[in-house]
Amino acid sequence: MRDQMDEETESSPLLRPLRIVDIDEAGEHKIEATSEEISQMVALLGLVALDGLKFEYRLRRGVDGRVDLLGRLKAHVAQTCVVTLEPIETDIDIPVEVEFWPQLMLEELENDPEEPGESGRLDWPEGITDGTIDIGPVIYETLGTALDLYPKRGDAKLEWSQAAEDAKTIKAGPFAALKRLKKP
Repeated sequence: MRDQMDEETESSPLLRPLRIVDIDEAGEHKIEATSEEISQMVALLGLVALDGLKFEYRLRRGVDGRVDLLGRLKAHVAQTCVVTLEPIETDIDIPVEVEFWPQLMLEELENDPEEPGESGRLDWPEGITDGTIDIGPVIYETLGTALDLYPKRGDAKLEWSQAAEDAKTIKAGPFAALKRLKKP
């Protein structure tokens, strides 16, 4: 489990590790992606453009060594319309709420015989590794899940239909396809 988490963290184009002992609970913090990180995210997420990626957050230490993160992700993205192939611009503004748990607690949760959905957990907690949390992968994953899988311009229409083409060339009906197969 830990090796898998380390792989996921290392593969993220956005890394912002923070030691638990350095957590400042007093104020709000902000993360802005560098141009290199933005270029990597654009390529990995198949975007046309990504501008103004900002993440404002607060951290709070919880019980049993847990850390709670409350934040807001804002970004301006451009994706390709699946119909017209033109860029579509969208503003993303979503709240983020994540818990970080010590590895031992995550292993106990993983080994719990109860189904994950029955534990009352909506989201799986992130891990605290060697006294450190990494906010970067949370930001990247949140951005990735906020994107429209099939972006389409409001006025875009796909007016092609195979059924309409077939109806023009052959007589329609339940046995029309069989008749075509029978003819030499």
